[in-house]
Amino acid sequence: MRLRQGRMDDATVFGDDPQAMAQRWVDAGAQRLHIVDLDGAFAGEPRNAEAIAGVCQAHPRLPVQVGGGIRDLDTVAGYLQAGVRYVIIGTQAVRDPDFAAAACAAFPGRVIVGLDARDGLVAVQGWAEASACTALELASELQGVGVAAIVYTDISRDGMLQGVNAEATAALAGAIDIPVIASGGVSNLQDIRRLQRVAARGIQGVIVGRALYEGVIDLGEAQQLAAGAAGQP
Repeated sequence: MRLRQGRMDDATVFGDDPQAMAQRWVDAGAQRLHIVDLDGAFAGEPRNAEAIAGVCQAHPRLPVQVGGGIRDLDTVAGYLQAGVRYVIIGTQAVRDPDFAAAACAAFPGRVIVGLDARDGLVAVQGWAEASACTALELASELQGVGVAAIVYTDISRDGMLQGVNAEATAALAGAIDIPVIASGGVSNLQDIRRLQRVAARGIQGVIVGRALYEGVIDLGEAQQLAAGAAGQP
């Protein structure tokens, strides 16, 4: 399922079998999978952990990163034990930066923080609520605690195929020491080239969703471009 601008009332279902969909991208050459438990993001706790564990068990060598509804250390531990390579903490990291620090300390190198911005402010609770902080303010608080990367999403562009916000992503990456993964709005290979031109400022990679499902971007070509920029998918 893919949302437009994070709205559950504007969702497109591309398949109802997570393992089959994962296999599709593995067969296409995926080097890393990004999975979001959308139900969990809104509920505040995992809703599809079993299905996600099934994907990890079927592809034990493929790095999988998971976000959505991860609000406590037990959930982090459960996902990692199930074979997830990285967990993405969003809402709880915004509401309690100490939680992110504790998770990083308990699981070094395995915690990514998701900062999703709308109109300059970070949104939480499945993007349904706005916080009072900017992405840069929160990212600055997280420096030095061991966050493996930050996934930065421009919500206004997510799922809209209107182009990635390369400028805002590069500005964030250049202002902090934590690697940044771009997300939201990637519509064609030109978007990846735009990120490639500013990758040296600290952009580690890019997440592509709807454009892949709708056949606008070829996964192999996208990975080749991204690897040339950042040395990884």
